[in-house]
Amino acid sequence: MSLPALDLIAFDADDTLWHNERNYAEGHRQFAQLLAHYHAPEWVRARLEETEARNLQHFGYGIKSFALSMIETALELTEGRISGADIRALLEIAKKMLAAEIELFPAVSQIIQQLSARCRLMIITKGDLLDQETKISRSGLADYFQHVEIVSQKTPESYGKILKKYSVEPRRFMMIGNALRSDILPVLALGGNAVYIPCELSWEHESAEQPGLEQPGFYHLQSIAELPQLLERIQHGVNKSCSQ
Repeated sequence: MSLPALDLIAFDADDTLWHNERNYAEGHRQFAQLLAHYHAPEWVRARLEETEARNLQHFGYGIKSFALSMIETALELTEGRISGADIRALLEIAKKMLAAEIELFPAVSQIIQQLSARCRLMIITKGDLLDQETKISRSGLADYFQHVEIVSQKTPESYGKILKKYSVEPRRFMMIGNALRSDILPVLALGGNAVYIPCELSWEHESAEQPGLEQPGFYHLQSIAELPQLLERIQHGVNKSCSQ
């Protein structure tokens, strides 16, 4: 299937351009270890995951939200007996996560540099504003993206607002990401194009049923290194795969 020319290609950031979920996995491990003398670690981690999901409507996404969920869960599981020293230890877990090194996935730097010379690129990510801005800056990729949008939720409505802001039709837009719920399904619902690149570690909250490969506009790649080939295949069906 060929696609029309693309005016804008957008990338998710966390776990699409660089590793992120593994920092949360380590945070969960340290949290469970800290409370291991109260409850079994696996049970502690399950309770934290429940608190995180419950708190999304209050605190949104990101490490600061995770820190608040750790504190709330610790207070509940210890019936308020957790010490001030342990609360401080929870805050240190969050601070270390915020300061974690940005490690790009293989080939990301080369692919982004290559595409930036041909296409208008954007980052669309969700989470805490300061945290996301800092990670983008420290990634070394910021100069290759013409636009950055940091949103609280990724829904058809939020994508629609972004496309309207930049005067881009959905059929001329492509989103690339690792989260079916956030990066893929909302864009397909608008009539846009979406490239799913799964990450080995992913948050259960972002899981959803994968569209069939016959779904118009949907593509499934194993790594970002395959993206140029995909765009070349698209290009063969039209005059240009990307327009400035």
